[in-house]
Amino acid sequence: MSFGKIRATARYLPEKIVTNDDLAEWMDTSDEWIQSRTGIRQRHIAEAENTSDLCFKVAEKLIAKTEIDPLSLDFIIVATMSPDYTSPSVACQVQGQLGANNAMAFDVAAACAGFVYALATAENFMRGGMQRGIVIGGEKTSKLLDWQDRSSAVLFGDGAAGVLLEASEEASIIKQMLRADGERANALTAGFRLNSNVFHDGPEISTALAMDGRGIWNFALNDVTKSLKEFIGEESADYYLLHQANKRIIEKIARKMKEPIEKFPMNLMNYGNTSAASIPILLDELVEAGVLSLNSNQKVVLTGYGGGLAWGNLLIQL
Repeated sequence: MSFGKIRATARYLPEKIVTNDDLAEWMDTSDEWIQSRTGIRQRHIAEAENTSDLCFKVAEKLIAKTEIDPLSLDFIIVATMSPDYTSPSVACQVQGQLGANNAMAFDVAAACAGFVYALATAENFMRGGMQRGIVIGGEKTSKLLDWQDRSSAVLFGDGAAGVLLEASEEASIIKQMLRADGERANALTAGFRLNSNVFHDGPEISTALAMDGRGIWNFALNDVTKSLKEFIGEESADYYLLHQANKRIIEKIARKMKEPIEKFPMNLMNYGNTSAASIPILLDELVEAGVLSLNSNQKVVLTGYGGGLAWGNLLIQL
């Protein structure tokens, strides 16, 4: 049996940077208000680019780094909650732009847990005999937001990142745990599609992202932390790469785990919450900085959580 081994990482962020002070010029907020509650200082916002454009840039970088033929790819999986269209999938758009005509392609919709879900799915394909594939987390959440709602608009940013997997006798993913609780689905919603046709006349309903902030906070500190403790057990990890949503949440989870905060790297101050892209963006930054090294045997936990409600943990060995 072959396994999936991470051979390369890559990220792409839109050029436009919007600081907290920029938002304060036309929104009832301030840099102090945002930073004290979230740790976020700025975020990248895509202007003309859409989600598929961000993801294609990542795929291009992965191909360039590994110097492989796109025709050798068996799959492309994109985790996103902000696709360009309901159909086609972002993954199919990337496949077409890349010329990866032999790759199957589909999206995974698990919001901020999306990259963890997608990477676990890819690993299962690799164990089934596939040889090479790309997994990307990409979001243009800026198009989902009500930009007059300071409780949510200040939190999010756009970006994409991903990995290229190749078949190996050594597995990158040692262990996985995926969870969901649809009974709390309304805690975070976005892009609602009204049941409207000639046979049904329904009320107008906002499609903007809406979030029960307190509910998500409690979910992260209770359900997510409990599952992470259960997941890691007696194992040891060099680093924990948590979904980058809120500095205070990550600090509290670190304390609950009785682990030093140094094991919980953060970059949310520069990017905000990039949903499915947050974990792979952080992963690529750490690889680029030399904190993490591919083929080093470092053990890293990836933990994603968010809308669905969905959450999951992966223990990977680089």
